[in-house]
Amino acid sequence: MEPVAFTMPQETTPPELADAGAELVVSTCSACHSLEYITTQPRGMGDKFWHDSVAKMIKVYGAPIEPADAEAIGDILADRFGQATQLP
Repeated sequence: MEPVAFTMPQETTPPELADAGAELVVSTCSACHSLEYITTQPRGMGDKFWHDSVAKMIKVYGAPIEPADAEAIGDILADRFGQATQLP
């Protein structure tokens, strides 16, 4: 059997996380999973959902996130994804 080599496509930053205000989320969260993992979570779950999600990443998966950064990441995610999406 011959080894197969391929190049993975470069991940693009979702529009919701493309500005400087989301830099902490992009640099921290993408160290362990894709940014798409964030954008595919249900919308409208509120602040608690996002703060609990960050806490889970630390406690269950061992994400190396400092407490102050965890709070900031939860705030950013809640701001960007915590509200229900309005349909056009």
